[in-house]
Amino acid sequence: MTDQKKSDQTTSSEKPWGGRFSEPTDAFVERFTASVDFDQRLYHHDITGSIAHATMLAKVGVLTDDERDQIIEGLKGVKADIEAGRFEWSVSLEDVHMNIEAALTDRIGITGKKLHTGRSRNDQVATDIRLYLRDEIDVIAEELNRLQNGLLDLAEREADTIMPGFTHLQTAQPVTFGHHLLAWYEMLVRDGERLQDCRKRVNVMPLGAAALAGTTYPIDRNLTADLLGFDRPTENSLDSVSDRDFAIEFCSSAALLMTHLSRFSEELVLWTSAQFDFIDLPDRFCTGSSIMPQKKNPDVPELVRGKTGRVNGHLISLLTLMKSQPLAYNKDNQEDKEPLFDTVDTVKGSLKAYADMIPAIRSKSANMRVAAKNGFSTATDLADYLVKKGVAFRDAHEIVGKSVAFGVAEGRDLSDMTLEELQQFSDYITDDVFDVLTLEGSVQARDHLGGTAPDQVRAAVQRARAGRK
Repeated sequence: MTDQKKSDQTTSSEKPWGGRFSEPTDAFVERFTASVDFDQRLYHHDITGSIAHATMLAKVGVLTDDERDQIIEGLKGVKADIEAGRFEWSVSLEDVHMNIEAALTDRIGITGKKLHTGRSRNDQVATDIRLYLRDEIDVIAEELNRLQNGLLDLAEREADTIMPGFTHLQTAQPVTFGHHLLAWYEMLVRDGERLQDCRKRVNVMPLGAAALAGTTYPIDRNLTADLLGFDRPTENSLDSVSDRDFAIEFCSSAALLMTHLSRFSEELVLWTSAQFDFIDLPDRFCTGSSIMPQKKNPDVPELVRGKTGRVNGHLISLLTLMKSQPLAYNKDNQEDKEPLFDTVDTVKGSLKAYADMIPAIRSKSANMRVAAKNGFSTATDLADYLVKKGVAFRDAHEIVGKSVAFGVAEGRDLSDMTLEELQQFSDYITDDVFDVLTLEGSVQARDHLGGTAPDQVRAAVQRARAGRK
């Protein structure tokens, strides 16, 4: 055997589980099955869980107070080494748990080997992931809150700015830009509610389930849960070590959140184009072209739109991962971490980019107004006007349709026609019709809860702010 092969292989006795085995792990298998390259990011939560576990073991008499203190101080030292960049991660020790336990034992001796009493890596990793995800949900919630506040500020600033509202990406009716932004805000409110609801199911503690059946030691799971800030311990040991519903649920919430950001992105990309020219994004959120000097590309929205696909993919990965697993823990579950970690990173990055970018958006209100006037966006207002005069809606619809056809032929908007021209389609039309054919008249007329009138936009902003306190 070459020196390289000797260094690549680990004897069975060096493994924490090696007593059962008569030959070393194959070098490729060791690398293939190891997770330490990616699960080392759980070190903080692994050590936090271990400190709570040691504290509980001393409380119930499984460890002495001196052993507990040695373990806790040793773990703090290991954590300091990791954070200072002095820690050497070993693939031969497979994962974050065994790397930390081995370093602890090297530091404090045989007492370090007592830490794992009454637990398994199965319940340990399930606990670590829940601690990690709980913290990350809180960070994501902060970024989401920052984005929501930015949207409210921008909506208030643009409460009077008129733009075309669209269906089928065709001009439909005039709305205010502030009203449009508040539609985005409502999507994010639901995203925040989903994340907080998901957090409730994340925040239960599997530690104490051990490998799958519990433990014979007199552990106090309620104490450990209190120490770690969990709402309660889990109820069933089999489910405790095998459940990844909480990770799937988070990825589902994240996929919806990213879908909303992707919809925002699509509109921002359209609005910054020369064809729309509704808004301007600051240069710091855009890039140029290596060949076309005039280009200013909205790369941030485009990239967020693209990243939505990877989060959707991670959700499908986790669903597929779990769909055929028998109880309880299986090695398949090692594959839960990379999709979950990348989902967290992607959502955090996307939200940060948006929270930084949204307040810096500047509307081009004159261009928006011209676009709102095109496409006969006040046609529905004319139909409503006729109905209020006593015309049946279907008849009013036909009258307005003929008026629009005339406008298309003449190249003029309804508001640009003379009274005589409009009256050729209905005797019910009088000179007060022009009050409803203006863009301002159209948006002002929708002065009800949820409507696009500027005063309603400002009121909605105030209600949203009051509800967030």
